[in-house]
Amino acid sequence: MMPLMMAPIGEVNTIRKITGRDDVRRRLAEMGFVVGEEVRVINDLGGNLILSVKGCRVALDRSMAMRIMI
Repeated sequence: MMPLMMAPIGEVNTIRKITGRDDVRRRLAEMGFVVGEEVRVINDLGGNLILSVKGCRVALDRSMAMRIMI
């Protein structure tokens, strides 16, 4: 298992675990980041990630991406 921040661009990965406080996990779940869902890194812009999850593009900062384990 590794943080989403370390995933290569273009590779499809499955979310295995989400760490952090309850409010952080709830916020990520509202954006579509749930265990078992596939996620793909589209681009890395200065530490911020552009991701594809559930057919939508979402931007996450480095600290949030470190909480998602793949």
